Amino acid sequence: MPVFGLRTSNPAFNRYFWRKQKVYSKKKMNINGVIVKSLAMLTIVLLAASYTWHLFFSGVIIKWYTAIGMFVAICCSLFISFKHNAAKYLLPIYAIAKGLFLGGISAYAHQRFPYLPFQAIAVTITTFFIMLFLYRIKAIKLTRKFRAIIISASVTIFLFYFIGWVLWLLKIDALPLWGTSWFSIGFNVVAAIVASFSLLLDFYYIDKQVGRYPKEREWLATWGLLITLIWLYIETLRLLKKLAIRF
Repeated sequence: MPVFGLRTSNPAFNRYFWRKQKVYSKKKMNINGVIVKSLAMLTIVLLAASYTWHLFFSGVIIKWYTAIGMFVAICCSLFISFKHNAAKYLLPIYAIAKGLFLGGISAYAHQRFPYLPFQAIAVTITTFFIMLFLYRIKAIKLTRKFRAIIISASVTIFLFYFIGWVLWLLKIDALPLWGTSWFSIGFNVVAAIVASFSLLLDFYYIDKQVGRYPKEREWLATWGLLITLIWLYIETLRLLKKLAIRF
């Protein structure tokens, strides 16, 4: 069941990106290709994050690294959204930019709460493999209704974040998403759960497209997985940080 014309909350897997288009190679996308590319991009993210982390604890002011990384990552995502065939060229840049951003926010979190980012990474990795296992054994039925619920929840969460960001810029504290109130913590819990279930949708749509689309589309599939994994990590880090402050 599409929601707002989309089949999934992840922009990399909606109907627009996967409709029939010109074939760029005779080889078809496969799971191994997606796995290899995902591991390669995650390695780049980790290396870039480690660089920002090192700069921070060497006494370098990294706010510009973090801000520019976020800006470049957003620009890459927007460009890929309209020119998805460019994913294979822009994804390494996206990974570097996201790494700089994640390294910055993780370093700040580690300075105040030692080892908190490592806990968030552990939770993210564990969640990924749990969801992959649940998907493989078909423990959760990915019915149209279930997919529609996850998609609707994801859209709602991002709308809340956008509205909260606009209100924050206007210095209006009408939507307490950034503090440590119970509303904020509860919202984070819901967002982390939705991000976790979004992995199931990613697995589902990749599985459906394997063997049907050109091998170049593995880059688009990799981008989709990165979006969800990074979202899950950020939600987990924010939640753990709020709980550490609160308790």
